[in-house]
Amino acid sequence: MLDQALLDILACPKCKGSVHYNDEKNGLVCDVCRLEYPIRDDIPVMLIDEARSLSD
Repeated sequence: MLDQALLDILACPKCKGSVHYNDEKNGLVCDVCRLEYPIRDDIPVMLIDEARSLSD
């Protein structure tokens, strides 16, 4: 799990909005863009090209 201080400063690179940790998916989710950014080896990969779409 990521440190709360790190989560507080991270933002979605696409819309600059806030992201939140998703336990089930092991990623950071932007609700506005509906994207999930992966976490690899405890490092968030905040690249739009690496994000997974959370389409309905």
